[in-house]
Amino acid sequence: MINNSKQPIGIFDSGIGGTSIWKEIQQLLPNEDTIYLADSLNAPYGQKTKEEIINLSIKNTEFLIQRNCKLIVVACNTATTNAIQYLRENYSVPFIGIEPAIKPASLQTKTKTIGILATKGTLNSELFEKTSSLINNDIKIIEQIGEGLVELIEQGKIDSSEMNLLLKSYIDPMLKENIDCLVLGCTHYPYLINAIRKITNTTLTIIDSGEAVARQTKRILVQKNLLNTEIKNTSNIFYTNKNKIVLERILEGAKYSSIEQLAF
Repeated sequence: MINNSKQPIGIFDSGIGGTSIWKEIQQLLPNEDTIYLADSLNAPYGQKTKEEIINLSIKNTEFLIQRNCKLIVVACNTATTNAIQYLRENYSVPFIGIEPAIKPASLQTKTKTIGILATKGTLNSELFEKTSSLINNDIKIIEQIGEGLVELIEQGKIDSSEMNLLLKSYIDPMLKENIDCLVLGCTHYPYLINAIRKITNTTLTIIDSGEAVARQTKRILVQKNLLNTEIKNTSNIFYTNKNKIVLERILEGAKYSSIEQLAF
């Protein structure tokens, strides 16, 4: 029987945001090789149609399958909510998806009001509607489309005044609604946590899905006998189809092997 456990984990996102997920996976599963694909040329996915998102997700999936990935993490909320069902129905490789962590927020809120900052593509998806409908009716969900945030992150403008003004315009109205938990519904957004903290200046609980996704990845690898238990020097290769400087900055201090530029 072929042992596939030594094959890499594949991860893709509409850009550099999914590196927040990669960091959690790499920390929890240090023996695993990884291949990360940043489709920054087509970011953000949140403004695209469902058909466009599915087609981009197919392209990304086939790129990773060609590199013998044993499991694929769709490190993009918009791609998960719009395309993961299609991917699971059409490919045999296991997929791990990402959904906004509404349930954990609903269990933690004291004010019974939670905010969710996400892309239009995520908030308008059937999967998000289904997930949010399962929450207790006593909980009020304040939805906010984070238009423009992904573009600024992809441009490396995380700490810019432009970013702070935009974030403030999104978060202040939610604070006025008395939210005490903020769900980050896009894998780019964890890179904004420090900026959000400065704006809110409160004990607001900020929740993202990174750790939960890493734990689910491990669970599925164990379940399918794909976990690599061999201690070795791992290979973590990143691919991007846009200027790799921003990706290099976001990975500063992280353990990776190379960043490759794609004409893709």
